Amino acid sequence: MKICKWYNVCPVKYFTDKKMIDEKWVKSYCKSSGNWLNCIRYQMEENGEYHPDNMLPDGTINKNLRY
Repeated sequence: MKICKWYNVCPVKYFTDKKMIDEKWVKSYCKSSGNWLNCIRYQMEENGEYHPDNMLPDGTINKNLRY
């Protein structure tokens, strides 16, 4: 299985590991055989664009997520 190259440093991993968000995000985007190309976070990272840590892969902002 291929994993997104940003996975290990992505806040989505952190929030999932801490059980702050459902693992569906990782399964649907980060570890989904190239589906990370549909991840808004991935796209913005690749383009060098700012994106907040509490932004989910679909681009929505979850104001409850904080480190």
